[in-house]
Amino acid sequence: MSQKVAQYLQQHVMGEVMTSDDALEYFSTDGSIFTLKPKIIVYPRNTADVRKVARFAWQLAERGRVIPVTARGKGTDQSGAALGEGIMLVFPAHMNKILELDRELVTVQPGMIYAKLEQSLHTHGRFLPPYPSSAEFSTLGGAVANNAAGEKSIKYGATREYVQGLNVVLANGELIHTKRLTKRELTKKKNQTNFEGELYRSLDGLITDNWDLIQGMKSEVTKNSAGYAIKEVKREDGTFDLSPLLVGSQGTLGLVTQIVFKTESFNPSTALIAAHFNDLSSATEAIQKIRKLEPSAAEVIDDNLLKFVDKNNPAQLAGLVDKPYPKLIVLFEFDDRDEGVSKKQKSKVKKAKKILQDVATEFAVTTDEHEKDALWKVRHSAAAVIWQTVGSSKALPVIEDGCVPAEKFKEYLENIYALFKKYQLEVAVWGHAGDANLHMQPFMDLSKVGDRQKVFKLANDYYNMVIDLGGSTSGEHNDGRLRGPYLKRLYGDEMYAIFERIKKLFDPHGILNPGVKLGVDQADLVPMMRKEYSMHHLYDHMPRS
Repeated sequence: MSQKVAQYLQQHVMGEVMTSDDALEYFSTDGSIFTLKPKIIVYPRNTADVRKVARFAWQLAERGRVIPVTARGKGTDQSGAALGEGIMLVFPAHMNKILELDRELVTVQPGMIYAKLEQSLHTHGRFLPPYPSSAEFSTLGGAVANNAAGEKSIKYGATREYVQGLNVVLANGELIHTKRLTKRELTKKKNQTNFEGELYRSLDGLITDNWDLIQGMKSEVTKNSAGYAIKEVKREDGTFDLSPLLVGSQGTLGLVTQIVFKTESFNPSTALIAAHFNDLSSATEAIQKIRKLEPSAAEVIDDNLLKFVDKNNPAQLAGLVDKPYPKLIVLFEFDDRDEGVSKKQKSKVKKAKKILQDVATEFAVTTDEHEKDALWKVRHSAAAVIWQTVGSSKALPVIEDGCVPAEKFKEYLENIYALFKKYQLEVAVWGHAGDANLHMQPFMDLSKVGDRQKVFKLANDYYNMVIDLGGSTSGEHNDGRLRGPYLKRLYGDEMYAIFERIKKLFDPHGILNPGVKLGVDQADLVPMMRKEYSMHHLYDHMPRS
């Protein structure tokens, strides 16, 4: 059957269609601990190809045969969302270009590498601030799918805030363009007799009928990519935009083929402060006070990470950090600019120094590019954890990306240490201190039954702890398969039911990336778990985290 489907698609699309075993095997893993082999790979050349694939899958589903359709960029997703057992649309091969660039807006295709866009924007004095640590080797479509964020998000926010419009292929193959609509424009959309019109009517009704419940989706965290952002669709003034809902939906509601981003003015002349702390309380106090100054970054690594790097790759820290290592190192960056050397930036640095004089064991301030690169090298040493093998164990992305209220940073970190001690695992922590959005990857061996059984026990303890602290199970890496099982506890039964209705409206036949975000049961994930873990397809890069 797969061969017949592949032959049909190859006759009707401009791009290539593949079913060879080596290709299917290559796309059976992403950055997660799961494996799921697709049946057909399609490299779409244009939006028309994507529409034809979606329309074909819809027609099959109407006859009772569901073939899932999964969109994929470079496969860096750590939640298993870039895996599917049906047709996989691989965008980087052809749909990887800048289509339009003006002063503040840029229009791109989803397969474009994030860093390539940034390079182009920098030549115009602009940048796209929510870049993730994987920007050098991940796609803009992936960033939209996950509502990606990164070190600059403490000041600038996540991807959702920069998407001004999307071209989206719906489950039935219809192409729509999303943007914020006025009341009058919304009425016109609702009067359409096609699938798009039905979506606008049904979604507007769903929001209106559940307004109080949806508006009550309050979150005390500064970063949240969990669930669907239904609260951002309709504003009190009656304006309506599907874009925020589709951003972060991980291809479960539609297939994005074009993105319009707004950009920000780029200032490479930053000031960087590296502060050392010997206890969590002092670090928390400094972070709380300095984040009010609106730094453009507030990044942290702990002494466990420094010790790990020193043990496994000592040359990486040579001349950068002296022993004994501090409990925490926090990097605070300021990128404010007005005319020439920013008075505002100098003022903020002065205030930050005053705060640090009382609580840090030591700190250094620099505006020199070489010195700044050296200090950032310490933060980016976290990559050593991800790529290092300890015996037969590898660092696994199973309990990373929790985000808690900023004032609970100390409690969060203490709970992480206690959890690693409970499971007798080696711990190293890094991440976005200003957002209390931390990353850690325990060393485990998936070839061992004991470690495989431990994975979900550890995950349950971790994500329940994050929820109990009033946090989000995903600050920037989204739900996928890994964190989908926690959405009901995070949002409650009523809100989860709203999510299910949204999915049903957009994807009535369950074609679009099924098994991601919603309807995920841990029991279904056990047979998907890899027997070994690697990211060999990224060895030509040296990813950061």
